[in-house]
Amino acid sequence: MARIGFIGLGNMGGPMAVNLVKAGHDVIAFDLVEAALERVRAAGAKTAGTVWEAVRDVEFVVSMLPAGRHVEGVYLALENNACLLDEIAAETVIIDCSTIAADTARKVAAAARERSRRMLDAPVSGGVGGAEAGTLTFMVGGDAAVVDAARPVLEAMGKNVFHAGESGAGQVAKMCNNMLLAVLMTGTAEAIQLGVANGLDPSVLSDIMQQSSGGNWALNVYNPYPGVMDGVPASRGYSGGFLVDLMIKDLTLAMDGAAASGQTTPMGALARSLYVLHKNRGTAEQDDAGTLDFSSIQKLFSG
Repeated sequence: MARIGFIGLGNMGGPMAVNLVKAGHDVIAFDLVEAALERVRAAGAKTAGTVWEAVRDVEFVVSMLPAGRHVEGVYLALENNACLLDEIAAETVIIDCSTIAADTARKVAAAARERSRRMLDAPVSGGVGGAEAGTLTFMVGGDAAVVDAARPVLEAMGKNVFHAGESGAGQVAKMCNNMLLAVLMTGTAEAIQLGVANGLDPSVLSDIMQQSSGGNWALNVYNPYPGVMDGVPASRGYSGGFLVDLMIKDLTLAMDGAAASGQTTPMGALARSLYVLHKNRGTAEQDDAGTLDFSSIQKLFSG
């Protein structure tokens, strides 16, 4: 089993670190939030007082951070004229699972290469439920030999590991996947609401569409209409899951990527606009929908 430094113990990173402990790995974790450290300590992980302590004498470093500025801040910020990459041993494999811009991932990976360090970008799909169940999908960018070296660690946290290409390719795959997911979720919510407004039972309509040409992941696995499907955020007030704020962040990355490559993404742009409208419109119960699960886009159509 490996010794692993883990940085970032939020809604995703915490369960991922716990699954590494369950798989028998020796995990030393760091986060700025003490409660997050307490949760992984309870699962058997060791904790570090600084990010520098977490990466010393480890075989792998895994990070799960909120945004690109945090990834750059952790790996590239200087302390005593050295950055964290200088503290990580040359033989250590660095796996950044954050969802960030592909150019940022390439920038940090290039800095790692300049120091003869091995680094992968490995964003995930599967949400909090997948992180807890250990069923995440990893989309990995970097050298194939490094991906092979990291595979046992990734497989302790997920069920699918795809090598998308060179550095940054994992982030490109993630932005494409989440743009499509947003389009599917908004379309599914719109269609169900149309049926309800015309007298159909949402459960009956969902069953029909699941077995017809309209079937898709959002409809079949993550139904956005309350009460139709057990165990999904829609049936618990849209709590938990993948937040609207995070979907807007990912759609913004996709729009930035489209602009940089000269691509037209009208459906992705519309999905982003709908999520921003949903976040800002507010309801009697909640002024800002950003902390609700992204399937709460159903509220935008139901009024």
